[in-house]
Amino acid sequence: MAGDTQLDLEADRAFMHLALDQAQNAWLLGEVPVGAVIVRAGQVIATGYNRPIGEHDPTAHAEIVALRQAAHLLGNYRLPDCTLYVTLEPCAMCAMALLHARFARVVFGAHDPKTGAAGSVVDLFADPRLNHHCSITAGVEQTACSNLLQEFFRERRRAQKSQQDSAHEACLSGIEVTELDIDPPLI
Repeated sequence: MAGDTQLDLEADRAFMHLALDQAQNAWLLGEVPVGAVIVRAGQVIATGYNRPIGEHDPTAHAEIVALRQAAHLLGNYRLPDCTLYVTLEPCAMCAMALLHARFARVVFGAHDPKTGAAGSVVDLFADPRLNHHCSITAGVEQTACSNLLQEFFRERRRAQKSQQDSAHEACLSGIEVTELDIDPPLI
């Protein structure tokens, strides 16, 4: 049993590294670096990365992109024997899509304290009012997933600050400063 658990953890890590590769694709396009991989019977059947900006589509999250690809490939909107690996905890939209698709399992890396729907803000996967539940594994390669997101936003803030500084300097460069040759009044 312990050997099976170790093998499962190693497989989870390997698939999460593939999701991290997908997240890098998003970064290269200027999107928030989130990547997803869908696995069935130990084989990758679909991948996705964030593209809402480039696609002009607020639903183009990594999970949804991969989910659409998998459903199309398998010819079914139900994917009960699939596992999703995603670098960031799914939001409510993605969580509900995964539940509607009847995923067996969801594995994520970094927690999302602002919009996470697998326990950070809400836990839709465990809501007893819903008729399907996924097994959740959280924190797989959490450090790598978190670091990727933190570095992306750090770089974005640096670029914005640099752009603001450049704009400020451009405004100031057109201003001529002259000293007035006036003596202060004597009191």
